[in-house]
Amino acid sequence: MSRLLIAGNIALLLLFPISWVAPLLRAGLLPLFGLSEISVLSGIASLWDTDIALALVVAAFALVFPMAKTLALLAVQLGWLGGRWSGWLGTLGRLAMADVFLVALYVTLAKGIGVGRVETAWGLWLFTFCVLASLALSQLAKRQETAGGMAGGASRR
Repeated sequence: MSRLLIAGNIALLLLFPISWVAPLLRAGLLPLFGLSEISVLSGIASLWDTDIALALVVAAFALVFPMAKTLALLAVQLGWLGGRWSGWLGTLGRLAMADVFLVALYVTLAKGIGVGRVETAWGLWLFTFCVLASLALSQLAKRQETAGGMAGGASRR
């Protein structure tokens, strides 16, 4: 089980950056014109031009916290960090989950305005999968830790 969790976290380290450049949404003002694709990185870049503070907050929740949580969990599983990091992993997990809520809120607001058109794209599904998979891997690791599987770290095996 430990190797599966490690492989899952390594996969997330590859999939998260892909999800940041993948199109989350397609948006346009009029149905006659083409839709612009919006990714996590293009959204942050757009925010940077208008509101730097908000861009930094979104970057933290969408980029930094999910990657930090995945790296920390992998380091714990490999025995590089002690089990005392479990509390921090829970906090990072809650912060990383907030980004999916933000994207859902933006989609709801954009559709609720009624001006233009907004469609979800495959990147939203990939990004959501990455966040949910990270949550699941954290829960499985916590279960394994309480069962004594991670007590000595992966380096003992």
